[in-house]
Formats: sequence, structure tokens, C-alpha cells
Amino acid sequence: MNDTPQEASRPDEVIPYEGWHVIHLFYQVDHSQWSLLSDEEKLEAKTNLTRLAQDIRSEPNTQLLTFSIVSPKADVGFMLLTPNLHKANEFEKKLTLSLGADILTPVYSYLSMTELSEYVTTDEQYSDTLIHKEGIDPDTPDYVNKMEEFRQRMKKYNNDKLYPNLPDWPVYCFYPMSKRRGEKDNWYSLDFEERVPLMRSHGMLGRQWHGKILQLITGSTGLDDMEWGVTLFAHNSQDVKEIVYRMRFDEASARFAEFGDFYIGLQLPLDKLFRRVGL
Repeated sequence: MNDTPQEASRPDEVIPYEGWHVIHLFYQVDHSQWSLLSDEEKLEAKTNLTRLAQDIRSEPNTQLLTFSIVSPKADVGFMLLTPNLHKANEFEKKLTLSLGADILTPVYSYLSMTELSEYVTTDEQYSDTLIHKEGIDPDTPDYVNKMEEFRQRMKKYNNDKLYPNLPDWPVYCFYPMSKRRGEKDNWYSLDFEERVPLMRSHGMLGRQWHGKILQLITGSTGLDDMEWGVTLFAHNSQDVKEIVYRMRFDEASARFAEFGDFYIGLQLPLDKLFRRVGL
């Protein structure tokens, strides 16, 4: 076994071969500690967090989203996307201490990475569909054009999954999930050929919310307690409720899905977030 790294890297760099690291952070505000600060100290603390957010967002290929969390599960939420795990770790520690040592208390976090699905349609599968289902001759310009259009769509689709540009839509939902390993229903005992139609059916159902829901699924096997993190953005909370409810009846979820806790937030700029959580 060769233990030599495939590529040399700097000591302060841990960058995936593709994609970005993603950290979801959730905090309670300790208002008793906050009340002990003077007005000048409170202003300095909020200014510090504001500047930190600006510094984080100025880092290449890095995004920081800020949320007021609905319900007492948490007060404040951050979603951080950045390539370098060292930077992700540094930013996470600074965010925790940004308002002072005892103001933000971590209540939940989740680490994952952007990734490509293994169930996307391949060139060969799409070609087979064109030839055998649509009756298109592979020696015609129509076939060549359709294949090129497909490749361009898939290139954009894959790039959006690995390097997403997340929206400023107001409603945010995060939850982790895994596939079941029960004695009766074990996802990992299914052959790939059995899993593909289940995931395609699942994806087709989700497309009914195109334009209403933006979904980012990130992989966390080996990184956190469950196997995927699911992040949803919406303009209306009812769309989140309906897509999660409807998709639970799909066989891929009904038989095989295990869900963690759900966190619902409202995406706010920091000045409004400070006011919302009483800072």
C-alpha cells in the first residue's frame, strides 16, 4: 500500500479533489452574559462579527449565510461553504467566539461536503434512450445535437452540485439523513441496478417543486453522525412542509430513509439578525 499523498499540499491546506466543505452551525444566545456588557462592548461585539462575516465572504470560493432559527432549538444559524478544511475550521472557531467568549453557545453542528450523485444519467444511458425509446438514428445531426445539449446540461448540473451559488431566499431548512440498514430493508444490500430506479423516481417527484425549492444534498459519510445533509431554500414555508411530506411516501424514503432533527430558519442580514435575536 502506497501511503504517499497523491498531490503535495501546504500544511495549512486540506482541499478535496472536487467540491467544497460545508458546515452548518447553530447557537443559543446567552442573554444573561450579553446583559453584563456595556453599550460600547455590545457595539464592539456586533462590529466584530460583522467584520468577520465580511472577511469570510472575501475568501475565494467561500459563502457564509446567516439565519434566525425559528423555535427555541437555536437562536442563530450559520451555513459556511469553503474548499479548505483548515479555513472552515478557523472560521468556525472565530464565529463561535465572535460576540465574546460566553455569548454564543453551540447547540448543534454538521459537517459535510458537496458531491455528485452516483445516480445521474450517463452519456450511454441517454444515448440508449434516444436510440431505442425515441427512435433517433445515431448517424443523424439530430442525435448529435441532442447529445451535445445533454452534455452541456449535465456539465452545468454537476458544477452546480459541486460549487453551488446559494440563493438569498428567506426560508431555510436543514436536516441530516441516512439510508436504513434494517434486517428487512437494507439500502446497502440492494444492487446498484435496483437502487437506480428508486432514486430516479425520487428525483422526478422532487422536480415538481422546481422554482419553489432549491435543494442541496451534501455527503457526510465518515464526516458526521449521518450520511447526508439536506439543505432546502424556499420562498414559502408551506413548500418545505409539502415537499418533505410528499417525498416521504416515495419508496426510496418510505422504505429506506432515516431522518435527524430539522432546523428551520429565516435568512437575514446581520443587522436584522441582531435585532431579531435581541442583541
